[in-house]
Amino acid sequence: MTVRDRSTPASSTPRLRALLTTERPRPGVIRDHPGAWRLAVATVCFGAFMGQLDASIVTLTYRPIGAEFHTGLAGVQWVSLSYLLTLVALLVPAGRMSDVHGRKLMYLYGFAVFTAASAACGLAPTLTALVAFRVLQAVGAALMQANSVALVATSAPPGRMRTALGIQAAGQAIGLALGPTVGGALVATAGWRWVFGVNVPVGILALAAGYYLLPCTRDRATTSRLDLPSVHLLAAATTLALLALSVLSGLGLPPWTAAALGVGAALAAWAFLRRQRGLDHPLLDLTLLRRGPIGPGLLAGLCGYLVLFGPLVLVPVELDRHGGSPLTAGLVLTALPVGFALAATTADRLLPHAWDDQRRSRYGAAGCIAALALLAAVPQHAAVLPYPLALLGLALGVFLPANNTLVMKAVPSRSAGTGGGMVNMTRGLGTATGVAAVTLALHLGGQDTGARLAILALLAFAAVALASTMTARSQTAPVEGES
Repeated sequence: MTVRDRSTPASSTPRLRALLTTERPRPGVIRDHPGAWRLAVATVCFGAFMGQLDASIVTLTYRPIGAEFHTGLAGVQWVSLSYLLTLVALLVPAGRMSDVHGRKLMYLYGFAVFTAASAACGLAPTLTALVAFRVLQAVGAALMQANSVALVATSAPPGRMRTALGIQAAGQAIGLALGPTVGGALVATAGWRWVFGVNVPVGILALAAGYYLLPCTRDRATTSRLDLPSVHLLAAATTLALLALSVLSGLGLPPWTAAALGVGAALAAWAFLRRQRGLDHPLLDLTLLRRGPIGPGLLAGLCGYLVLFGPLVLVPVELDRHGGSPLTAGLVLTALPVGFALAATTADRLLPHAWDDQRRSRYGAAGCIAALALLAAVPQHAAVLPYPLALLGLALGVFLPANNTLVMKAVPSRSAGTGGGMVNMTRGLGTATGVAAVTLALHLGGQDTGARLAILALLAFAAVALASTMTARSQTAPVEGES
């Protein structure tokens, strides 16, 4: 009789722990290849693609989800808002944790959680369950997105950061471009549940690619201290503010609750900022915000993403009101991200080399204002809308990569994860605000003037983005080498 070695499970435990808690170096043949940084950036594009595919698809599911669960637009929008609010609250903490424990490791964990939660969303039996699974999905997305910009910025060789961030922006744009078309086709044929299922195969492929192609983290932060009260205050401030907007948009609660929620949001925001000033290791480093273009750049980026995602809610609702199908809405919306992708990938070759990131940001923001003015002037008809949407996409494709480059160049390399988390936090907050602002405008304006009111609101935010770029000043911090 053979005696079983009882020490084998115990001896395998350290190897399993090492596998789960340490970053695996890339194979030498990949690490030493001159194009290794391009492989790393391409891998990050999987996450950029999935995040934006999900964001642009979900807006097309509002009507069928509302019909299945007997809920109006003010309630269904929380399928998006629950995801975005969780993302906003966790991006900076996820970036801080990644700066300490490794950006590649946290990025891969994020992909695994996001992929599993996407499958759960497709099987959700109730609206409440769907919202809960979207929160879990956002936890994974936070780990992905907090590290995406940092992985790109620290992988790119000197002088190639803007190109690398432009490639990542193109990955986002491809996800946005395919989202409306794929989402419209899925909703019209297989049903809204399959909208979440498309994330699963992409996620599995991205996990395999990331394991072998992403670099390990060389320059790590020295502290892992995370202030949980700050996380809770940030989550409370953003959630209460968007709940207040949702009440005003027809959620079904008494109007006075909007004022109460707004006051609560202001108090939470005040407490959050006051706490950051008194901490040695704050969740949001306010001194970092005062470094060169970081503060103005983050505000401009927030407004830019708001302008990008606002039409993704507005156009399907308006075309549906005029009898259009989800597939028609998806095809019309494709013009926006296609324009974004073209600009993000060709701007370096087509724009004058003398134009620095600051000038590109300003011209891109000015182009957004022009495109939105044209959108307000044309009829809300499927045959006309693609033209101003394409122009808006072109302007945003110039503006956002240049603006993000300005911010990340000013962030020290040891804080790249924190800086990337801040950039993506503004994206999540801008996206959430865009959803809420357009929903509010459609509710207040009604069928006759709701669309015009929404476009005017987007114009105002584009003007804030332009004003913010006018105050930014370039500043470069040392960038970590690629490993």
